[in-house]
Amino acid sequence: MNTDLSDDFLVKGKFSIKKASTAYKGKLTKEEGIQLLAQEQEKLRALQEKLYADGSQSLLVVLQAMDAAGKDSMIEHVFGGVNPQGCNVTSFKTPSSKEYAHDFLWRHYLSLPQKGMIGIFNRSHYESVLVCKVHPEYNLSEKTWNSIEDFDDQFWKNRYESIRDFEKHLSRNGTTIVKIFLHVSKDEQKKRLIARIDEEEKNWKFSSADLPERALFDRYMECYETAINETSKDDAPWYVLPADNKWFARLAAIQIIIDTLEKMDLQYPQLSEEDRKDLQAAKKQLEKE
Repeated sequence: MNTDLSDDFLVKGKFSIKKASTAYKGKLTKEEGIQLLAQEQEKLRALQEKLYADGSQSLLVVLQAMDAAGKDSMIEHVFGGVNPQGCNVTSFKTPSSKEYAHDFLWRHYLSLPQKGMIGIFNRSHYESVLVCKVHPEYNLSEKTWNSIEDFDDQFWKNRYESIRDFEKHLSRNGTTIVKIFLHVSKDEQKKRLIARIDEEEKNWKFSSADLPERALFDRYMECYETAINETSKDDAPWYVLPADNKWFARLAAIQIIIDTLEKMDLQYPQLSEEDRKDLQAAKKQLEKE
């Protein structure tokens, strides 16, 4: 049974969102998947420590999904075991007036991981070609544009190009990028939204805006398909994970992240001969105490 899922969901060539499954159809059981996840958490912790010690590179994980697809719980279960000193999570909400006063990528630059760190974007710069494409009037808040007629095909082509350039620049300068789309079905989203209403401890997660956005589900799928096709490149690939089964999506995500870190050829710092001698001298001094 294949338990290495790191390449199974990489977008290669033309991507069709209708052909991408939202449910896991393999032979791995949930119990086996949960056990594997625990093993992979240990691997990720060790690799994150190595990334931190190496200090010359960083990893950016971009998570995108529809509401109730499981982004928050994925962050908890995938990254819950790593050292918090080496990992930052940024959740992007509606831009502030200060953020709207800059270009659409500005606030994302401010949250990029420094060398030695893992950065996680819970939603990201892709909201500018997703929610802002479904609701083009939102772009008027940037003050650069005069009317909704400004948001023609060329506008969106320019925005995709800006994203590609942004990610290519990061890749050239030591930041490896992994982009994950949690692909949840409309039926499964319905079940999870109902659970937020039925289970009192989940009530806080439900928003009055959830239902109007759900009504635009198909339009969002069109925008995701276009964004993924426009921006899945070797230096910033997209992975589309079936997210109807949360346990499986978490396992696939952690294996993708582990595989990416392993390919970064991380190294622990090598001490000079003089530093090694100093270490041995310090050891002798300690042993005499």
